Amino acid sequence: MKSNQIKLLSNLYRRKVPPGMVVTPELARAMGELSTDMRREVAVLIDRRGHVLTVSVGDAATTELPPVKHGENRLSGFHLVHTHPRGGALSKSDLSTLFLNRLDAICAIEVKEGMPGKAHVAHLTPPNAALEEEDWRILPPQTVYELEDWDLQGQVRALEEEFARFKDLKKQKKDAERALLVQVDSGEFDAEDRLSELNELARTAGAVVVHKELVYRKNLNPSSVIGKGKLDELTSKAYHLDASMIIFGQELSPAQAREIETITNLKIVDRTQLILDIFALHASGTESKLQVELAQLRYMKPRLLGKGTQLSRIGGSAGSSAGGAIGTRGPGETKLELDRRRINDRIADLEHQIEDLSRRREERRKARARNRIPVVGIVGYTNAGKSTLLNALLNQREEKKVLAENKLFATLRPTSRQVFLQNYGQVILTDTVGFIRDLPKDLARAFKATLEEIGDANLLMHVLDASAPDFEIKYKSVENILKELELTDIPVMVVLNKADQASSERLADLQERYSGLAVSALTGEGIAELKRELIGVLTRHGLETSQPEFMGTLGVYPS
Repeated sequence: MKSNQIKLLSNLYRRKVPPGMVVTPELARAMGELSTDMRREVAVLIDRRGHVLTVSVGDAATTELPPVKHGENRLSGFHLVHTHPRGGALSKSDLSTLFLNRLDAICAIEVKEGMPGKAHVAHLTPPNAALEEEDWRILPPQTVYELEDWDLQGQVRALEEEFARFKDLKKQKKDAERALLVQVDSGEFDAEDRLSELNELARTAGAVVVHKELVYRKNLNPSSVIGKGKLDELTSKAYHLDASMIIFGQELSPAQAREIETITNLKIVDRTQLILDIFALHASGTESKLQVELAQLRYMKPRLLGKGTQLSRIGGSAGSSAGGAIGTRGPGETKLELDRRRINDRIADLEHQIEDLSRRREERRKARARNRIPVVGIVGYTNAGKSTLLNALLNQREEKKVLAENKLFATLRPTSRQVFLQNYGQVILTDTVGFIRDLPKDLARAFKATLEEIGDANLLMHVLDASAPDFEIKYKSVENILKELELTDIPVMVVLNKADQASSERLADLQERYSGLAVSALTGEGIAELKRELIGVLTRHGLETSQPEFMGTLGVYPS
């Protein structure tokens, strides 16, 4: 730009617009002349007192804007006026800038031969999911002189009253957090199943899912995963559906999560964080709580914001002539570094406690081995019905039964029950935490001690949901985890649970392919046959047991 153009642009800062007015004819004329001279768009940002805050050359999307402030009203307190030297109404980019930055209004002025022509103005509309309104309302085109009669201040006040009323109604409802679900499809055949599983995870965590979207991306955007355009669409959808968060079906890097949050101004949660939240919600025992806290700290540590070691000043006292080398004297450790040190100390402490609990569990396993009591580990994909099946096999008083819910990860710690099988003897059944595909590495490490419980099992009972459409994928996921844990040498007995929800043709096919026994833990169908088959499998593998002084029906052996 020429020096006189820069000077004329600087002079725009001296212009003042009366409060409640979008733009004065004088300011519009000055912007039009500059825009014609430079053949580019000129934009000014004006606050509610009429002061010009920023002057820029370029379209609305490239104008430097203050960050959006979330208060009682959801408007920023600024409106944007810019020129269209080639004519034309508000562009899609203009309207996106209005919506994403919660501007009071946006105005585009057509310029013809250096003079302002028609002015195009738009403002936001209140969220209304029922009517599916647009995000904005565009006024009829008018001259800058006609625009003097439009009361921007009154419009903003009415709009903010609507926002406040909407917020009050939301508080009165006091419902759970509303979420949008996003699953990226990079060509995998199971993308829809992953989206369904993400929906179940969100439901288990207590979220109300208001929208689900499968986004196809062959190559992920390194910064925003699905691209800014798609994120803008989701932001608009969240606005109308009153959603406060977006849940992604894959793990996001710390940089990606921050970038997406900056673009959408919504809470961003990835699959790992969602699973961690579910574990924290369901953890009840001492060990479960320790393991969840450990996994959360490991997840949180790389996501602490700051400049890391660049801010460190630990060399010595600033007042000492010999106190440290140049560049190391200063105020001491930053808040970020203190947080990281505390996290590292807490992680070390938790690992020590979990190792101690693991040693105690090992002693209990040795005691069982000395008593010659066979251990049957119940494994399977989460929500396959393992806990319900254990309760059906126990057939005992209600207070002795284990927690069984139609939710993912309802069981987080190994639960062992000692039972007596007629014509056989004592057996220990151990219910374990449910498996899941692509188990987050932080959780896998934290729950290693828990999964060790099945390491000394004499037999594994692999429970499968026979009604699940992605049956084979879940079967292979569990098999892969067992392989990773080096437990493939333990005999496996396949149980096809939820037979009451599957067709007879499907059950027959699965029984033939997987040599499984069809049961329904909920209705009791096939449980008696399962007991007999369990005794047969234990006997065939030469697993003897301690025999009590009495024989009876299945029940708890008195301790």
